[in-house]
Amino acid sequence: MTSATPTLPGFDHVRLPGEGGVELSAAVAGHGSPVVLLHGFPETHLMWRHVAPRLAEEHTVVCPDLRGYGDSDKPPAAEEDTYSKRTMAADIVRAMASLGHDRFALVGHDRGALVAFRAGLDHPETITHLGILDVVPTLDMWNVLHGVSAAVAHHLYLMAQPPGLPETMIANSADAFFGSFLDGWTTDTDAIPEEIRTAYLRASAAAVDSIVADYRASAGIDIVHDRADLDAGSQLAMPVTVVQQDWGSQLGYDAAGVWRAWSPDLDHRLTRSGHFMAETSPEEITGVLRALLAR
Repeated sequence: MTSATPTLPGFDHVRLPGEGGVELSAAVAGHGSPVVLLHGFPETHLMWRHVAPRLAEEHTVVCPDLRGYGDSDKPPAAEEDTYSKRTMAADIVRAMASLGHDRFALVGHDRGALVAFRAGLDHPETITHLGILDVVPTLDMWNVLHGVSAAVAHHLYLMAQPPGLPETMIANSADAFFGSFLDGWTTDTDAIPEEIRTAYLRASAAAVDSIVADYRASAGIDIVHDRADLDAGSQLAMPVTVVQQDWGSQLGYDAAGVWRAWSPDLDHRLTRSGHFMAETSPEEITGVLRALLAR
């Protein structure tokens, strides 16, 4: 008998409508101005288990599983944009509208941060504040990866391949594949306890096709969308806080400069807390997000 999936204590767990009939699973709690927290890879909304309750003391906090992840629907990638960040961002806007929120702050980590970035560009009238944890925009990401330093992003290249081989390879070694990121990207091996790690691995193994489709979109349609905005001179209109590891010095680019080109109202910060910063250093991240929401 398998153990039950952990939940966020004190949060209601609901189903919310996304685009095209897709439903998102989400945890909701608190009162006050709304804040949405989007998870990264290979995680679920559980990555916010330390930060979300703290923010819920002052805000209405909504923690969805992205389409294709966790307990949210996983539609087949029948169309090029099924897992585009544009579609995934529209999911969040629609889900929040169903809760009565036509304006809200949005924070994303990793894949969720790419969704948040796209939401900020596509829905500037809806997103009041934008928090980004440990990514650069998709177009810039591909531009800064080069030479042997790109080995850190080997999974991006694997999942960019045509359908078939990536899904088969990953499905045949799902725990080893997804577990390698949970083990290799953390600065604190105790930050993701066994119960949570098991939940992440179980959820990821059940979502191989949709996770690959999400990443494949970032090697295709997401680049098209980013380039169109770059060519149009589009920028993020809301206050933006970016927190990331010092990828600039590691990969040889100006990380703050990359983000400043997209965001005139930017607070760019570096952290030593590793990729899973909301789990390794929740006090730090909560403080950063409270400062963003006060701007």
